[in-house]
Amino acid sequence: MAESNKQKIPIPKDIKKVKEALNEHIGLDSSFDVLFREMEFGTKKTGLLYINGFAKDDVLTEILKRLSYLKREELVPKVLSSFLEKYISHIQVEVEDDITKVVNSVLAGMCAFFVDGETRAIVIDAKVFPIRGIDEPSLEKVARGSRDGFVETMLINVTLVRRRLRDPKLKYEVMNVGKRTKTDVCIGYLDDVADKKLVESVRDKIKEIKVDGIPVANKQLEEIIFGNSWNPFPMVRYSERPDVIAAHLLDGHVILFVDTSPSAMILPATLFHHVQHAEEYTEAPVVGTYLRWVRFIAIFASIFILPIWFLFVIEPSLKPDALEFLGPKKTGELPIILQFLFAEIGADIMRMASIHTPTALGTSLGLISAIILGEFAVQTGLFVYEVILYLALAMMGMYATPSYELRLANRMTRLILLILIAFFKVPGLIVGTTMIILLLVFTRSFNAPYLWPFIPFDAKAFFTIVLRKPITHDNKRPSITNPQDDSKQPT
Repeated sequence: MAESNKQKIPIPKDIKKVKEALNEHIGLDSSFDVLFREMEFGTKKTGLLYINGFAKDDVLTEILKRLSYLKREELVPKVLSSFLEKYISHIQVEVEDDITKVVNSVLAGMCAFFVDGETRAIVIDAKVFPIRGIDEPSLEKVARGSRDGFVETMLINVTLVRRRLRDPKLKYEVMNVGKRTKTDVCIGYLDDVADKKLVESVRDKIKEIKVDGIPVANKQLEEIIFGNSWNPFPMVRYSERPDVIAAHLLDGHVILFVDTSPSAMILPATLFHHVQHAEEYTEAPVVGTYLRWVRFIAIFASIFILPIWFLFVIEPSLKPDALEFLGPKKTGELPIILQFLFAEIGADIMRMASIHTPTALGTSLGLISAIILGEFAVQTGLFVYEVILYLALAMMGMYATPSYELRLANRMTRLILLILIAFFKVPGLIVGTTMIILLLVFTRSFNAPYLWPFIPFDAKAFFTIVLRKPITHDNKRPSITNPQDDSKQPT
């Protein structure tokens, strides 16, 4: 973040000395994209500093066109005030007397207007960033509902949320993180709903950050805030949907927007925040409840279906009579545990390959991986059909998990359980499951229990997890956020 204890560096009066100072502080003569346009308006020498590619050409052209008609008597005796108050017709303008702050503003995309004989500069927020279209997020698609999603420009993202939440109590605080990157981080919250202590805690943690930068944006920010933890379960929920973010703001959550990132962070987040999806709220309550239960079953299957089947294979006596059909008729050339491990690693290789494969070849990759490799592996005796079948079921459950981060954590959990069962059989499953549950019990996200409302148990909140309640009945904010106003129904 920007160091507030640095000594202020005044702006020289002479334009030539301004250029010398800018050469030192921003590399004016050494960086081809840093430009300084010298002009004369009303016999006063001026200079416009900007980054090529960030400047909004049409806006600046109109400003400069108007200034070109000025005469000397229209500027003197208060030159800078005349430029600022009369002739620079732009809605976002401020004055700075510290050249470091001016340089930081220019690096953020703004333009700086220097006037010969003045020790202050006019900073004009006339920037434009290259952005892609506001398309539907690929990880949070819905059959019904809005199709707009976040992009890499923070200003657009907060505006998309403001469009849905036109509350004057919605506050956006912007801070800078990184000595070199100076990345904009925005804290969003409802001032009369969010817990003041939570907002202050988030603000303090961001202020304490001392790093070169966070070029990978919000994921690096999460790691810094929560420390270097080896816990695979995500501490925050990410979302690229403005409607999801608006809903969580109404519940009293604090939102972090990071510039250059197309997703926002929701704080605090529990395990059950990661298993909910916007699709459940775009359908009727009974349909949403059904979809939620199907998703719960799929997530449970993605973790336990492979370990339990493997346990039945190595301990046939544990199988109930009704499940005697389970288990391979042939074991294959490789031990079952190695088949599972190779299949899991192969599935990850296929997933990573699909990311790096051009879209036009994606279908071909899927056919090669799923049909040719899988079929040949079975025919050559390396794998058995049941391993492929149950791995496919587990993968389907994994992809039914809304949170991408939770998917990967569940996969790690499944691998650990498989290895423990291979070595210790039934005790391995029991001990492994117990250790995972204890890890979740003692995990906290900004002092919020990760398994809430199951542990500690909150009957009303647990009911809202089990069933997707109608909007007219969902009139209380979750207590996990400790809201100032816990009622969703205005009086």
